[in-house]
Amino acid sequence: MMLGVGLDSDGHKRVTTGPNFVLMGGSADTHEAMTEKAIKINEKLSDRGKTLDTVSHEEFDDVAGEVGLRRAEPNRLEN
Repeated sequence: MMLGVGLDSDGHKRVTTGPNFVLMGGSADTHEAMTEKAIKINEKLSDRGKTLDTVSHEEFDDVAGEVGLRRAEPNRLEN
């Protein structure tokens, strides 16, 4: 399951569910963007004949990148 959490707020509470995803929070713009990306990920997986539970981590990263998402890099502390 994909979980999206919008950290900005405009005072409204938003929750959207769909096949393989739950999205919570965010401003109207943020929540809309999360919804579009989740739907596009499911569509691209379907085009490849895959589902969220059958795709590899690497292929999921590729699909997520195609819709404009990228993996967050951990912060590195310099000594």
